[in-house]
Amino acid sequence: MSEYVSNVSSGASVGKVEKKIFTIEAGFEVACGRRLAPIDIAYETYGELNSEKNNAVLVLHALTGDSHCAGYYSGEDAKPGWWDIMIGPRKPIDTEKYFVICSNVLGGCMGSTGPTSEDSETGKAYGTNFPVLTIGDMVRAQRRLVDFLGVDRLLCAIGGSVGGMQVLEWSVRYPDRVFSAVPLATTAKHSAQAIAFNEVARQAIMADPNWNGGDYYDGRRPAQGLSVARMVGHITYLSDESMRHKFDRRLQDRCDLSFNFEADFQVESYLRYQGNKFVERFDANSFLYLTKAADYFNLENSWGDGSLMAVFSRAKARYLVVSFTSDWLYPTYQSKQMVQAMKKNGLDVSFCEIEAPWGHDAFLLPNERLDRLMGGFLDRMQAEYAEEAGNAL
Repeated sequence: MSEYVSNVSSGASVGKVEKKIFTIEAGFEVACGRRLAPIDIAYETYGELNSEKNNAVLVLHALTGDSHCAGYYSGEDAKPGWWDIMIGPRKPIDTEKYFVICSNVLGGCMGSTGPTSEDSETGKAYGTNFPVLTIGDMVRAQRRLVDFLGVDRLLCAIGGSVGGMQVLEWSVRYPDRVFSAVPLATTAKHSAQAIAFNEVARQAIMADPNWNGGDYYDGRRPAQGLSVARMVGHITYLSDESMRHKFDRRLQDRCDLSFNFEADFQVESYLRYQGNKFVERFDANSFLYLTKAADYFNLENSWGDGSLMAVFSRAKARYLVVSFTSDWLYPTYQSKQMVQAMKKNGLDVSFCEIEAPWGHDAFLLPNERLDRLMGGFLDRMQAEYAEEAGNAL
C-alpha cells in the first residue's frame, strides 16, 4: 500500500452542500414481497465525476446516520457532516480527486422513504404499515441512485458498522460494479448478543404508551422509549476503557449521593443527555425498522451455502478490512473470519486491526492510522483502476 501522509488538520471543508432527492416512481418489490412505490432517496454529492467516470466513491452511513457526511448546510445549520474529518479537499477521501456520493438509507427518516413518509393509499404516514426491509433492499435502492448519477462502476464503496454491512452487500450483490471496498468495524452477520441489545432497544420503544402501535404521528411521540433505546445502543458503541476514562464513578454536580433516583453519576447524566438529544432528530419507527434490518443481515445465508467461502466466491473487489481493538459490538474475530474467506477465494485483501480505546465508534473519531490507511488505499485503487482500464483498450 502506498504511503499516505495524514493531513486532516490541513484539509479543507467541502463547504456549503445541498441535500437532494432522487425519486424512483415505479419503486420495486422489497424482500418481504411487498411493492413499495414511489421511493425517495435523499443524497448528497461532493467533488466532480471525471470524464472517465472512474472516480466515484460511495460512502454508506451507520445505523442512525444520514446523507450529510461532509460540509455544512447554512450559517443557521453549520454543524458539519458526520464524517467531515474524513471527506474533503486534501483529506483521506479527497474531493479534489474523487466524486463522493452518500445517501440516506431506505427506511430512514432523513429524507428517504421510510415509516414517516406518506402512504399514497391512506394519505397518512406509513408507521408500522411500512414493509420490513433488508440491507439488500437498501443497496438495491442505492444502485438506482448510482445509475441515475451516471456511474457504471464504483471506484470504492466505504462504510462503517451498518454502513459496512451495506459495503459487503454491494460487493457480492453487484461484483462487477464495485472495484474496491472498505468495510470498517462491521460484521457479516449479527451475533446473538448484538440482536439481544437491539431487541431490548425495540422493546423500550414499543413499551412506551405513546408508541400506540406505531401510529403516533398525529399525537405525542414515544420520546421516553426512544430515549431509552438510544441509551442502550450508545452503551454498545463505547468501550469499558473509554467509559472509565470519560466518567469512571465521578458524581454529577454534587459531592455526595442524592439517595433518590436522579442522575448521581456523570455516566447517568451523559446517557440521559444522549437519549434526549436523539429524540429531537430521529424517528422511533425508523429505529425499529433499521435495527431489524441489521439483525436480519446474514451474508452467509443470503449469498452462500451457509459459508463465507461461498459468499466471497462471488466477489471481485479489492478489500481493505479494518477493525478496532476495543470494539466489542463487532469484535476483530468477525473481521478476521471475513478476511480468511476472502483470501481463500484469491481476492486482493488488506486487513488492519487498529489500536483504539474508544470502542465501536472509533471509526468516526480522528485517527491518524485510519487516515493513512484510507488515503493510501484509495490512491492505490485509483492507480490500479486506471491501469486496468488502459490494459483493456
